[in-house]
Amino acid sequence: MGYPDSDLSVSFVGDRTIRRLNREYLQRDKPTNVISFSLQEGEFAGVNPQALGDVVVSVDTARREADEGEMTLHARLVFLLLHGILHLTGFDHERSGPVEAERMEAKERELFELLKREGLA
Repeated sequence: MGYPDSDLSVSFVGDRTIRRLNREYLQRDKPTNVISFSLQEGEFAGVNPQALGDVVVSVDTARREADEGEMTLHARLVFLLLHGILHLTGFDHERSGPVEAERMEAKERELFELLKREGLA
């Protein structure tokens, strides 16, 4: 499925904000690296067909993960944004089985490598 004229909201926040969102909406009382909120599912699906949803990225967590993974903060932020967008386009690694998780990881690697080749990650 293509998304040629889609809108997307992106927010970069700290751990305190993403922890609150994670607790309120996902019942997980801890910070996380990225959360996606689809506007194509749930109660208001279809209200605006062009609006994919919102991606919220914790810069604090991304910084720690970048340090641990020996990568730049920029590269980690790009990867997390990509991960969030894939969730909004139907990929799922949590509720689906291991086959779907591997499919999502393969798509992440493919797109991230493309962005790196273009100098964007």
